[in-house]
Amino acid sequence: MTQVQELLKHANTAQAFTGMAMLYSKEQRIPGSTQYQIKRYMAQEAWGAEDTGMFVYHYNAQKPKENFLELRFCISGNRYCDNKVCGGCNQLPTSDCMGPMRTIDIFSFHFTATFLHQFVHNVKTNNKKDELLAFKHTDNFTKTFPLSLKKRHTLDALLNHSYSGSLENIFVNAKIHELLVYSLESIIEEKEVVFTCKFLADERGKESIYQAREFLLQHIGDPITIKELSRKVAMNECYLKKGFKEVYGTTIFDFYQQQRMEHAKYLLYEKSLSVTDVSALLGYSSISHFSAAFKKHTGLKPCELLN
Repeated sequence: MTQVQELLKHANTAQAFTGMAMLYSKEQRIPGSTQYQIKRYMAQEAWGAEDTGMFVYHYNAQKPKENFLELRFCISGNRYCDNKVCGGCNQLPTSDCMGPMRTIDIFSFHFTATFLHQFVHNVKTNNKKDELLAFKHTDNFTKTFPLSLKKRHTLDALLNHSYSGSLENIFVNAKIHELLVYSLESIIEEKEVVFTCKFLADERGKESIYQAREFLLQHIGDPITIKELSRKVAMNECYLKKGFKEVYGTTIFDFYQQQRMEHAKYLLYEKSLSVTDVSALLGYSSISHFSAAFKKHTGLKPCELLN
């Protein structure tokens, strides 16, 4: 087992990191949501291992509620400065500043079977990716894979964004779901995705799809019709729907609803907002409509997340 694989195997424990100084740590453990940890360590001079991902599939036929998927990543070559104002500088250390430090960054993302059910409950499991998400594959396994450029960019974005509060939560949740899609592609197909929609071969077509997704995330509390969204990104409505499903593996409506519900969990559990306030912030016309949507997508009542 390589040094990186050993790190990833013990990513949630302290034993693998003996002698490595921790520079930064962040985690989220909201019930019914994605659980994640991000830890940054000062790199040792001799470190030269390749960036690596690990996919962990846990299946227990006797205790299906304990089934889970876990993604773990180890990347290096980044720099860290605890002063975000100067985090991108290349200054040498001085008496007042250690300068930006090279890091080894470890990520762990935990998805329960209950959480993943929302993506497959109305889907016929006719391929291996759907079988894994629905836990119809009956053998446990762990698989490592190299990191493609797009996975690396997504991980870098989680480290280097400037969002805070609610916007940070929306941004991080979206990036985690990107990593889940990319990782499933890696372990099943062993290659990067190739789009079948001809108009996505044009960079302008793909850019319009990316813009549509960003617009939805930036207006999480302002519901918009697909027709209005198509005008915002200057793309034919039919192309927009087909292209979005092709690129992100879900419909525009399902993506938007899923992101709203994840943000609702954060507002209820982390920010202790009332159900009434969260309903209003997310643009619902009534508390009952919000509560019904929340229960449908999460399996929980909003009040169950209130502290």
